Amino acid sequence: MGETGKKVARWLGEFAGKLTRKKRISGDVMETPLQRCLGTWDLMLFGVGQMIGGGIYVLSGTVAKDNAGPAIVISLLIAGFVALLSSLCYAEFAARIPKTGSAYLFGYVTMGEFVGFVIAWQMVLENMIGAASVARAWGGYVDSMLDGAIRNSTLRTVGVVRVPLVGQIYPDFVAFAVCMVACIAVAIGVKHSARLNNVFTLVNLMVILFVIVFGFTLADSNNWTAYGFMPMGFAGVLRGAAICFFAFIGFDSIATAGEESIDPQRSIPIATLASMSIVTLSYVGVAAALTLMVPYFKINADAALPDAFAQHDLTWAKYLVAIGALSGMTTSLVGSVYALSRCCYAMACDGLLFEFFSRLNARTQVPLNAVIVFGTISAIFALLMELHVLVEFLSVGTLLAFTIVAASTIILHYQPKVDFISEEKNYGSITPTAEEAGMPPSTVAEEKQKMAGTLKPAFSYMTFLSKLRPGVAVVVGVVLMAIFTGAFCSTLVHGLGQLQRGTWWMVIMAIVFGIGLVLSFGLIIVHRQSDLNLSFQVPFVPFTPALSIFCNVVLMTNLTNMTWLRFFIWMVIGLLVYFGYGIRHSKENKILDYGTMMVVSGDDDALSLNGTIHRPQIDGMKSPGAGQPSPLPQ
Repeated sequence: MGETGKKVARWLGEFAGKLTRKKRISGDVMETPLQRCLGTWDLMLFGVGQMIGGGIYVLSGTVAKDNAGPAIVISLLIAGFVALLSSLCYAEFAARIPKTGSAYLFGYVTMGEFVGFVIAWQMVLENMIGAASVARAWGGYVDSMLDGAIRNSTLRTVGVVRVPLVGQIYPDFVAFAVCMVACIAVAIGVKHSARLNNVFTLVNLMVILFVIVFGFTLADSNNWTAYGFMPMGFAGVLRGAAICFFAFIGFDSIATAGEESIDPQRSIPIATLASMSIVTLSYVGVAAALTLMVPYFKINADAALPDAFAQHDLTWAKYLVAIGALSGMTTSLVGSVYALSRCCYAMACDGLLFEFFSRLNARTQVPLNAVIVFGTISAIFALLMELHVLVEFLSVGTLLAFTIVAASTIILHYQPKVDFISEEKNYGSITPTAEEAGMPPSTVAEEKQKMAGTLKPAFSYMTFLSKLRPGVAVVVGVVLMAIFTGAFCSTLVHGLGQLQRGTWWMVIMAIVFGIGLVLSFGLIIVHRQSDLNLSFQVPFVPFTPALSIFCNVVLMTNLTNMTWLRFFIWMVIGLLVYFGYGIRHSKENKILDYGTMMVVSGDDDALSLNGTIHRPQIDGMKSPGAGQPSPLPQ
């Protein structure tokens, strides 16, 4: 190889090393510059308040009228089941690593920096669009209570503007104002925000209970039978499920609050599962009551529930529901702004976003700059973009992030050691070892852990796999499984007509992709899992996270081409940020240079200089020896 070839190889090695370097967490992970003040009750209501907002009062009416009809109850059950699978993965990661960052942090420590950044960029989009969509729904509800007076006045004075990739828009100044008010609520401090959330969420739950109970007293079964329970077919149900998934995304905010939780290992799993159960039952109950009260084609998409009661001449119920709707949307809006600021804070602390966003207010311990800047951008989206555009735009990035988290869960269970935790004691994230707990060590457990990622004895004849480093084959299997899942689902969804007609080449494609999916999953299950005793872990790994990946991809393939085009533009912006700033300023920017060759550490995939590893300042805290070289971990 010539000198030029060596330089190119060296550059490619360095570049690949930067993309795949993993975040390492040192010191006591329970230590944080943020305020640990949230209990299980706070986290549960935080999750419920985040999920039961614009979705239950606005989205249910839109999906029932335009996509699924009365079968919206099936759409919600599908979306809730998919969200539950993802929430289990989130709960395990949050119990392992109670740090701000949620899915971003989980991807960073298991799959590397570039994957972590992609997840984080989707979380920024998720929470910005989530806040904007709820603010837009808030403004629409107020307008519906005033019989369209605000919209009509705006149209007369400003008019309608057609924007490429967005469509016709009219500015909603109420949505802009309420989004800025939510920023102020988050800026005053997390404990005050939690109290506000608890009050509004309890009011919201009482109104929802009223809607379900009283709505069923007005039910007419003909609304499910006379006009068809599934008028748009099962394809409409799947499209509805893909859109309804937006309603369940608030559970990841519970994981985002891990660094401000008093007892994250216990509180986060309980709060996640409890809030998911409450929200799913609430959504299904309200959707059933709504579609039984009025025919699906007579639903008012802008204010479905108040209008449904108004059609039964119950004006007083209309205003009672409006109180619950505004309470629910307020908590959801505050939760989105909160999660948005914490995600940007975590990225800035790691150097992937501008350092300006990592600064905390001395009095409130809140990343005030992140709240102001990104909250204002959310308010601008709310001002200019219609609700249906916001919701569709939101779903694709969220589903992608959930898919990566599920993949990371599988990978983590097949690693011989959890290498994102440093050798220093880390009480809090992972159950202490037997020695730390004052108990005799378990040789059997230690041996099982060392064997993780290796072939099971029954498959020892696969010598081509046994030569690989433990855990590598599982990573390959997960990547292939995700690729084949996407190809298989796309073939079924977009080529369904040709498959039904028996088009031979489409049938062969479906069979090939299906076989690839099965074989890639088989590549995972022939290896041994780790045997860590965690406070919470996903049941039935790898089946549960693999099913989560499959369901997420099915929903993604049901989104429109325009949604994917908007997503592509957002990703281009993110790549410019990462390669223009983040890759150079990353706190994990450790360069390994042995003479003329770049070497990647086999243990932790991190780059080092002359056999030393340079520890960054983590999450705004100075870890022992921060910024100073320390021996490379063995």
